[in-house]
Amino acid sequence: MKGRESMLSLGRDRNSGETVFIDDSRARAVLICGKRGSGKSYTMGVFLEELVRRDDVLVIVLDPMRNFHTMVLPNVEQERLLWDWNMFAEGVPVRLLVPGDPYRRYGREVVEAFERRGVEVVPLRLNPGDLPPDGWLELFGIDIATPMGLALYRAVSKLQRSRERFFTVSDIIAEIYSDPLIRETSIQALVLRLETAANDWDLFSTRYYELLEVFRIGAVNVVDLGVLEVGRVSLRNLVAAVLVRDLFRKRKEARLQEELGISTQVPKVWLAIDEAQEFVPAGKTALAKEPLIQWVKEGRQPGLSLIIASQQPGAIDKEVLSQCDLILCHKVTALEDVDAINKLSHDYMAHELRHYIRQLERTGEAVMVDDFRETVTVVQIRPRKSKHGGAEAQ
Repeated sequence: MKGRESMLSLGRDRNSGETVFIDDSRARAVLICGKRGSGKSYTMGVFLEELVRRDDVLVIVLDPMRNFHTMVLPNVEQERLLWDWNMFAEGVPVRLLVPGDPYRRYGREVVEAFERRGVEVVPLRLNPGDLPPDGWLELFGIDIATPMGLALYRAVSKLQRSRERFFTVSDIIAEIYSDPLIRETSIQALVLRLETAANDWDLFSTRYYELLEVFRIGAVNVVDLGVLEVGRVSLRNLVAAVLVRDLFRKRKEARLQEELGISTQVPKVWLAIDEAQEFVPAGKTALAKEPLIQWVKEGRQPGLSLIIASQQPGAIDKEVLSQCDLILCHKVTALEDVDAINKLSHDYMAHELRHYIRQLERTGEAVMVDDFRETVTVVQIRPRKSKHGGAEAQ
């Protein structure tokens, strides 16, 4: 058996009562799903509590629903249940990363309230150079076959060749103005979009910003995507795409150094994404989709793990679902979602997955499929030590 430091305790086997552990000695791709109120966000919180104890991995959550900043508080509401499990209520360190200026996004009163709770509130900025040329086109919805598309692609490509990732939105604008092949009307249309991105979105850095330095080992690093509105331009996807590309590139370089016996300061990463269908949608494009597919398909070797959670597993891209080697499925009833999960059944199972899902009786129970061990277990998820933030307002 693996050492306990590489095992995550998730709950108990409903039949035997034995503790259920997950092997964390290798990179994993995890799907947590279930209909509204079935416990999927709660279960993700249990994962995060287990992972944050590790001193060699970076734990990051992309949180569109603002469910996870409450983990800094102890779960006093379930204190008696915790005692029954020989556990106690305990908060975990939380670093809240806010896209843009926290005071502009929240207001001073909210920032100070977070800090009184013990939450570290940190601004998160993006480097324009971390988004590839085709990413800029997708961000603005511009076709590369158009004059504007060609001009923007040329400008970003030229800057990435000459300055690598060290340039700003103002540099892109200057490059467009200096392009002799672009018409005046196209220049003005592009500059308007870029100035909006630079001035109104409050996301891009005006100097090179080392993304890895804003995260902290030993804390749950919560990226609050809830401050960004869902609109025609998906700023949530923009943040996710830039972060995923940056972390993937740095861990891939670090893994080569490790194999050559060179020390590195880039840790392994567990990335958790709530409402994952927003970022890897089935049958649709999204700015973060391609880099996330690369993460889940190629990330095991460099030590990049992924947890995706969704109420709608049927709305998640099949290429991502097929790569998940650990499934925790709470109650699902929508036919499309049951069918999507059932397609993940394996030959070593005694029954199809839909059979096990029907056996779920209580909130907090989940069918766990561990493809690494080739086992299927009905698990009662353990109570959270930290406060759950996904409950509905009363």
